[in-house]
Amino acid sequence: MRRDKIYLVGFVASGKSTVARKLASRLGWRWFDVDDLIEQRERRSIGEIFSAHGEPRFRAAEREVVRGLLAIRHAVVATGSGTFADPVSRALIADDGLSAWLDAPLDLLLGRLPPGRSRPLGDDRNELMRAFEIRREAYRLADLRLDVGSASIDEVVERLLDWLGY
Repeated sequence: MRRDKIYLVGFVASGKSTVARKLASRLGWRWFDVDDLIEQRERRSIGEIFSAHGEPRFRAAEREVVRGLLAIRHAVVATGSGTFADPVSRALIADDGLSAWLDAPLDLLLGRLPPGRSRPLGDDRNELMRAFEIRREAYRLADLRLDVGSASIDEVVERLLDWLGY
């Protein structure tokens, strides 16, 4: 397995972007956020993409962003919460690097979400719970599962560095 790229997967508010930034800094690597790259590419927010074009268009853009990252080495990638649930994106990730699931309880994640977010899952608790359960099945396929519920960002980064052998 390639150890020169790691993809962080997990649900909304699990800390993927924060951990990616800090882990990349510790490794001297670059870091990327798939959602940010999609917004830059499409020149609109994720919420606007979903509203205007629906999930199929968003997932297609997401796959293209993941494909665009394939040639880049020595990188940490924060995926969107649904990226790893998409079979095509998951296969691309599996062929390209290592995947680490930042797993936290739903109640903790919901507490981290600011009200009125402009994200596709919105503020509907039932929809969030349903998506959480569905996506957990995909996240279980990651190379590593890290319980991040009570861990600090620094602890998560240290565990990832140990796992990577750095």
